[in-house]
Amino acid sequence: MTRKYGYFLSVLAALFLAGSGAVYAQVDRDELEKSQIPMAFINYEGPHARIETRAQIRNIGYSLGLQVNAGTARPGASNRYFVIHSVTAPESGKLDADIFGLGVDTGVDHIRNLRRIVQGYLEAAYGYTEQDATLLAEYITIYNAVYRGNWEYFTGRYKNPVVSNLSSEKTGLSIRYDEWPGQTLMLIPLGPGGLSSVDTSSLSDSRITEELRREDDRGIEQRRDMVELKEREAEQAEQRATAEREAIREEERRIAEERSQAGRDRDNIAREQEQNRADREAGRVTPEEARGRDEALAERERDADRKEEELDRREDALAERRDEAQRSQEFAERKTEEAQSEREEIARDQQEIIDQEGSRPAAGGVLGVSITAPDSGAGRVVSLDPLSGAELKRSALSTVRARTFTQTGGKILAIAGEDRGNYAVRLVEISGDTLEMIKQGDDDIHPQSLLWVNGSDLYAVTLSDGAARLGRFNTDLARQALSPITVHPFAAVIFSGNYVITQRADGSAVLLDRRDLSEAYSGQRDG
Repeated sequence: MTRKYGYFLSVLAALFLAGSGAVYAQVDRDELEKSQIPMAFINYEGPHARIETRAQIRNIGYSLGLQVNAGTARPGASNRYFVIHSVTAPESGKLDADIFGLGVDTGVDHIRNLRRIVQGYLEAAYGYTEQDATLLAEYITIYNAVYRGNWEYFTGRYKNPVVSNLSSEKTGLSIRYDEWPGQTLMLIPLGPGGLSSVDTSSLSDSRITEELRREDDRGIEQRRDMVELKEREAEQAEQRATAEREAIREEERRIAEERSQAGRDRDNIAREQEQNRADREAGRVTPEEARGRDEALAERERDADRKEEELDRREDALAERRDEAQRSQEFAERKTEEAQSEREEIARDQQEIIDQEGSRPAAGGVLGVSITAPDSGAGRVVSLDPLSGAELKRSALSTVRARTFTQTGGKILAIAGEDRGNYAVRLVEISGDTLEMIKQGDDDIHPQSLLWVNGSDLYAVTLSDGAARLGRFNTDLARQALSPITVHPFAAVIFSGNYVITQRADGSAVLLDRRDLSEAYSGQRDG
């Protein structure tokens, strides 16, 4: 299903503040928390006199982010969009934050546009990619809506300078767009920097996750993206810790060498002082020459003292660098543990969805694919009412290659996935009841491959050691044969008797044996 722009908020009884000056009916928090229905953001859904492009909306936040990145602590105007960048000395484990404010003259009236503004800000201020910034912007709005009105949470979680810029009635985000202008101070929790500039642990805590799990698809797509981001955070922190430890070892080696040299220099100075005294007493030098030597040796001693003081300072600095490397290592381990735990939770949710819907019929619908990514032809399996054409059901699996969707032997098969990060493009089997993936193959498939069916055999262009090769698979998605030759990435497959006709890497046509995919006439040609 498509990503919703509204969520929540069964935990937002505190949204309606007793001290806000308005009168609201008391919301039953316990009842809301028991509800499994996500509450939606209330957006304006009518005509607009002036339509801004997505780029213009994003640029509102982007321009603020550029100013923060350049060192401005309070960019923007108080009656419009503004940011308070609050980063101060450590304070008992509490967080720094960017406070993103919506003044009385702001015109944003839809959650998707507010998220675009925050997305642009994150891209410019902290260098996040569009994809990561989009994900974080969604979590930031959820986070601020969930904790709206929970003053105790904010004061306990954030540093005093952050809290001093907040007010209990404005902090967080209302679920109503008409309560945003002049009444919104969104908090963006900050982390140590780089990919972790925004504190993802706070944004994805148990309360936020529970809100996402109230969605029909349990927010699996967003949660999986957050896990992938945390895994990259862990990798970056691990690399930083490793590089810092190596730099520390090199600095320790240099300090040791320089101390050794300093010791030798002091020994030389002592020998020369003793020799100068002996020469003066024996009359081998004049008093003036002896004094000149003493002054030069005294200056060298002072240089040695200064060198040792410098080495002491460098050693003291190493202690802080060791602590920083340890903090990076611990951060990496914490993010890894979070990601692993959340992956397991996502897997349990996916299995529960399968268990709950596994016996449910496809509502008499016919199956097809709705393309949701026009540039790649990827989409979701849908069930359509054969009488009305209305969509009855939509899969949460969003990366099915529409041109490969196949039903054969009572199974639904396709190529799905993404060729990035921890993802893969694979053959998949899809449940006709739940429309979700129930099995994936072990072989990487070329992202541009089609899927060809001949009896009980499937053929697809694989990626084997970086090379494109034609593979033959059974309907259990297990590979049965792999062509010895490389094939063209856009190869086609034609079946003719016991032969498969496809294209070599140079584009020339070639006959392969249908079973083992060897060149059918290689022996004759070689002879």
